[in-house]
Amino acid sequence: MNLPLTISGLTIEAAWHGPRPREAPTLVLLHEGLGCVALWRDFPAKLAERTGCGVFVYSRPGCGASDPVPLPRSLNYMHEEAGLLPAVLDAAGIAKCILVGHSDGASIAAIHAGSRQDFRVRALALMAPHFFVEEMTTRSIAETKRAYEQGDLRRRLARYHRHVDAAFHGWAEPWLAFRGWSIEEELAHVRVPILIVQGLDDPYGSAAQIERARVVAYCPVEAVMLARCAHSPHLDRPDATLDAVAEFVERVRQHEHLAAAQQAFPGRSAARSEAE
Repeated sequence: MNLPLTISGLTIEAAWHGPRPREAPTLVLLHEGLGCVALWRDFPAKLAERTGCGVFVYSRPGCGASDPVPLPRSLNYMHEEAGLLPAVLDAAGIAKCILVGHSDGASIAAIHAGSRQDFRVRALALMAPHFFVEEMTTRSIAETKRAYEQGDLRRRLARYHRHVDAAFHGWAEPWLAFRGWSIEEELAHVRVPILIVQGLDDPYGSAAQIERARVVAYCPVEAVMLARCAHSPHLDRPDATLDAVAEFVERVRQHEHLAAAQQAFPGRSAARSEAE
């Protein structure tokens, strides 16, 4: 169900799958740099069916059918998008969620969780995240820019983005200008569980992202490496990715149920400890 939102005067394309926030927790999907609502394909619907959670997806400004933003974009554009996320959650009425991010969206999720204390966010499921710039990333983006300018990539993307040049250049130009970009400081302040799903054949990032997360992060970090998988695990290996994310969501929810029960009946857990 499509349900556009108005955030800071901008019309934001959004869609819901499954139950609404008053009925179940919500999985908030944050797309890649050139993604949008439509480019998630059937992954949101399948995730809602598999987990029983609501799934909320939206196109960031400049992407999909959302209003454009002025170019050039700041080198801090992902921090700006993370700064917009609380207003998006407010407008959607989301009270409890897990952020499920892909590529840029995964980085934005980590920035949000590590920059502010938002008790609505209970965990992060990150697909092909960027915590720092790898040489392979900028090399692949330069190749993508050539395909946009000289090939048919612009035509293909125009099927999904109403303002296709704003979408593409708002993503590619900052990335090609990044020098020493890193969100390790934000990552170190994340205080909720993290799942990372990474493709072994990803041309935009490597297992070094996982290694850095395990060194830097204070919170638990789980990782799933998928063979025969490039930069889009939910499209390249949909079943394996759905399994990994759904099982992670279930573990987070079980942990919360247990914590809530212990809080409601503190004497019961103390009695069990004494009996043991």
